[in-house]
Amino acid sequence: MKLKNYVPLGILAALLGAFGMVADEVSEGETLAFDNSVLLALRVPGDPATPVGPSWVPEAARDVTALGSFSVLTILVVGVVAFLALIGKRGTALFLTASVLGGTTVSTLLKALFDRPRPELTGVAKVFTASFPSGHATISAVVYLTLGAILAEISASRKLTTFFYSAAAFLSVLVGLSRIYLGVHFPTDVVAGWSIGSAWALLCLLIFSAVRAKWADREVIRPSTK
Repeated sequence: MKLKNYVPLGILAALLGAFGMVADEVSEGETLAFDNSVLLALRVPGDPATPVGPSWVPEAARDVTALGSFSVLTILVVGVVAFLALIGKRGTALFLTASVLGGTTVSTLLKALFDRPRPELTGVAKVFTASFPSGHATISAVVYLTLGAILAEISASRKLTTFFYSAAAFLSVLVGLSRIYLGVHFPTDVVAGWSIGSAWALLCLLIFSAVRAKWADREVIRPSTK
């Protein structure tokens, strides 16, 4: 195996390691002081229900956080899957579907496992799932990074590939930061979501690439029936 082939595996290991370290610290309660200090720094002193900044900033944050919502991501993924199927890229459509469904399952299972309560800030939007890891951060990383990989594959330009991956990462980061700013997640929830979501997207991409390469090899060596 060439050295460059180890790079994605190294990144995958680093992402999983980052999630493991954060999860361990959260489980032991070591991050609570840090988490609360960050959240309170983003609230008006003496009024934890109100985020800092002009009135348009919370509204913008709610718009941004919707980019990681189940409804918006479902509409986006269904549309892209339908498009890929219509142009004959059924394997890619299956890859996207499996990546997103698997990532959603991983997020749900981890939430049930850790069962961390949400931040106790008065007046913030009511949410009914556990806090760790952030589902918005996890699933937005899975969806946007997987879409970035699909667009990068279509593009023959290194600049466009860099742009697609950068845009995917940027959207994922914005969604996660919006969750912290709105006070519905601790910072460590979001960091863990970014880590495990990115790791899952990368793992699915590596598996898909390996399966596709093996299939291509079989096509090459398959004897002609003519």
